[in-house]
Amino acid sequence: MRFWETDWTFTTAAGVFSADGLDLGTAVLLRESIPPSKATRLLDLGCGYGVLAVALATACPTAIVDAVDVNARALELTAANAEANGVGERVRPLLPEQVEPARYDEIWSNPPIRIGKEALHELLLTWLPRLAPGGVARLVVGKNLGADSLQTWLRANGFNCERITSAKGFRLFAVTTNA
Repeated sequence: MRFWETDWTFTTAAGVFSADGLDLGTAVLLRESIPPSKATRLLDLGCGYGVLAVALATACPTAIVDAVDVNARALELTAANAEANGVGERVRPLLPEQVEPARYDEIWSNPPIRIGKEALHELLLTWLPRLAPGGVARLVVGKNLGADSLQTWLRANGFNCERITSAKGFRLFAVTTNA
C-alpha cells in the first residue's frame, strides 16, 4: 500500500479488521491528515494490524505511539509490523487495561462503529479526555454508519468537533476538548 509518499508492507491475518488491506476509511484519514511531526505521545485507538501506529511512529521520530486494541491477534500483528518497519521500539501494542495514565498530543482512529452506539460512546468518553491541552483526535467515520449523529453527540458531550472533509462516503473529524 502507498500513502505519505511511501510504499508500505504490512502483514495481516483473518480475524482482524480489514485483513484484506487498507480499508477505505483509514485511507481517507491518512490522505487528508498531516502527521504531527513534533508530537511526543500518540494513540492509535483500535489499531488493528497497526497501519496508523506504524505510519505515525515513522513520521514522528520522537513520538511513542500506544497502539490499543481489544484483539490479541491484532496486537501481535501490530508488534510484528512495527518491528518490520523499523519502529518496534516506539510502538507499544496494548490492551486497553494495560495503558498507563497518559496524555496524548493526538489520537488517530477509525473507531469500531459496529460495536454499537452505547459501547462506542463509552469508548470515546474513556479516551478523548486523555488529549493533552491543545491536542486533537482525528476520527474517520462512515457517513452511512452515523457520522453526522456522532458529531452531534460529541458536541453535546462537551467536545469541539469540526468536520475536516467528506470523502468516499466518510467524514473526517478533528475533535478537541474544551479544557
